[in-house]
Amino acid sequence: MSDPARRLPVTIAGTGSYLPEKVLTNADLEAMVDTSDEWITSRTGIKERRIAAEDEFTSHMAIKAARNALEQAELDPGELNLIIVATITPDTLTPATACYVQKSLGAFSAVAFDISAACSGFLYAMKLAKRLISDGAFENALIVGAEKLSAFVNWEDRSTCVLFGDGAGAAVLRRAEDGDGEILATEIGTDGGQTHLLNIPGGGSACPITTENADKRLATLAMIGPEVFKHAVTRMRDCANLVIARSGLKAEDIKLVIPHQANLRIIDAIAKRLTVPKDRVFVNLHKYGNTSAAACAIALDEAHRSGRFGKGDHIVLVAFGAGLTWAAAAVRW
Repeated sequence: MSDPARRLPVTIAGTGSYLPEKVLTNADLEAMVDTSDEWITSRTGIKERRIAAEDEFTSHMAIKAARNALEQAELDPGELNLIIVATITPDTLTPATACYVQKSLGAFSAVAFDISAACSGFLYAMKLAKRLISDGAFENALIVGAEKLSAFVNWEDRSTCVLFGDGAGAAVLRRAEDGDGEILATEIGTDGGQTHLLNIPGGGSACPITTENADKRLATLAMIGPEVFKHAVTRMRDCANLVIARSGLKAEDIKLVIPHQANLRIIDAIAKRLTVPKDRVFVNLHKYGNTSAAACAIALDEAHRSGRFGKGDHIVLVAFGAGLTWAAAAVRW
């Protein structure tokens, strides 16, 4: 699904992120399930992850990340036109988590809604917001990726519980002015024929949680890892190459690639296929694990604030998730 003719240019005016205080290390997991630090690290690259407090919800993390992004963008919440929250772990099935974010920020002039595209969600939100701003429907937007995956993990399944963490990241988009950077190209895609590879089978209308099935842990993440790996590498490579080409760039023009933080083997495979050296690929997976829709957003903010790229640099974000979904964006900062 490609961009139509470009209209008003759109820039990223600010980024923000939030991570819960609690750290769950691989050593901690050794005491919970049959696993080891060596097993987890060698297969995933993850050393620790953050876990939200029991009374800390997806919206709470989203709000904190949003405030940081708004502060950097020097935008008052009352001036916001649009709020999109990407999440697969909403506070409630309805209303949308974005509504809680709107209320807490006091952004009552903004349209607010959620999208569900798993790990690709933040970049899906970026494409939607970019198009709505470039078409002239809105002047600005707050996009957030936020997840409390710890509430949907089977802590007795060593194949999945070691992978995921909680957190939130955000960005403020607005119409670009002279001298601003620009979101050059975006791409999103879906293959609904692979829904079985990565899902949360229970908790929806197809399989409500009842007293009869509550002990089966159906409302937790399930994954067929090897198949997910194969699809992830191919789709992320193709998607990233597409936005690079559409932006008129080459691999050597890219200052930093910010991939979805799911597995170090996937990240290394993507870097190799994009012919980008490892020192130009951002990784924070070892600290946070896979935070789904929040992963690219958190990584973008960390890379931005730590000086991994600056004004005029070109960056590429690329993600892959359940659905199957995939997405990429090329940005001139």
